[in-house]
Amino acid sequence: MNLTYSIIIPVFNRPQEIDELLESLTKQSYPKDFEVLIIEDGSTLKSEDIVSKYADRLNIKYHFKENSGAGASRNFGMELATGKYFIILDSDCIIPPHYLEAVDFALDENYTDSFGGADAAHDSFTNLQKAINYSMTSFLTTGGIRGSKKSVDKFQPRSFNFGLSKNAFRVTKGFSTMKIGEDIDLTFRLWENNFHTQFIEKAFVYHKRRTSLKQFYRQTFLFGNARPFLNRKYPDTAKITYWFPTLFMLFLVASLVFLFIGFKLPAGLFAIYFAALFLDSFIKNKKISVAALSIVTTLIQFTGYGLGFLRGLFGIN
Repeated sequence: MNLTYSIIIPVFNRPQEIDELLESLTKQSYPKDFEVLIIEDGSTLKSEDIVSKYADRLNIKYHFKENSGAGASRNFGMELATGKYFIILDSDCIIPPHYLEAVDFALDENYTDSFGGADAAHDSFTNLQKAINYSMTSFLTTGGIRGSKKSVDKFQPRSFNFGLSKNAFRVTKGFSTMKIGEDIDLTFRLWENNFHTQFIEKAFVYHKRRTSLKQFYRQTFLFGNARPFLNRKYPDTAKITYWFPTLFMLFLVASLVFLFIGFKLPAGLFAIYFAALFLDSFIKNKKISVAALSIVTTLIQFTGYGLGFLRGLFGIN
C-alpha cells in the first residue's frame, strides 16, 4: 500500500521540546518523503525560529493560530495536511529512527484507519520521568496496555502517538472539544463508524510526560475525571477495570486503619505489592532511585486517577 504521511504536532510554549522532537525526525530510516506540520496554539514562547532550522532537512510547515487547545489544533493541522495518513505526536516526544518504517510496514501488512503505539523512557530522561513512565506502562500498574501488551481486544490509541487516515478524519471530524479524554472519545466514534484500530508495538515513542509530581498528579486526576463522562456517553465501553485505581486507593486507606487497630494482613498484602513494584522497576530501569520513585509515582497515579474518577462519577466536571 502506497501511503503518504503527514505528521501533526501541536505545540504550546515549548520551543525546546520541539527542537528535540524535530531533530529525532531528521534521523528516520524511512526512505520516502513525509510532511511535518507544526501547529503553534497561540504560544507566547513561539517555536518559529526553531522550526526554521529544519527547513532544509524536513518537509516542514509552521502555522500559528489563536489558542484553542490541543484537539482543535490537531484538527487544524489535519485540515491543512496533504498526506493520506496523519500521525499525531505530542511535542514532548522523541521519535526513534525506525518509527515510520514500523508504521508503514504494519499498515501494509494489516491496514487499519487508525493505530496507536506505546511509549518508553529514553536514556536521557530524569529518574522521575523514568519512574512516571514505569507507572504508566507497567503490567503491575496498568496491565501494560500503554506499554507493550498486544493482547488487548480493541486498542484505544492515545493522542501522544495516534495515527488516523484522511478518510476516517473526514467521517469523524477528528477530535472533539473535550480537553481530557478527547483521544478516547475519537476512538469510540471511529468504532461507531466501523473503522478499526490497532496497536503497533514497534511504533513506540519516547514520551517525557510530566516533569514534577504535582503535574503528574494533576494529569492523572484529569484522566480519572474524564472516564465516567466517557462511560455515560458510550455505556457499552464501560469496564469494571476503570474502577481499580479508586478501589486501590480506598482499600489502601482501609488497610492503614486496620493496621492501626492491630489487623496487619491487608497492610502486609500492600507491602508485598509495593515490593514487587520496586523489584520489577529495578529490573527494568537498573537503578534503585528509579525503583523507589516508582512506588511514589504509582501511589500518585492511583490516587490522582481514583479521586478524579470519583469526582467525575458524581457529575462534577
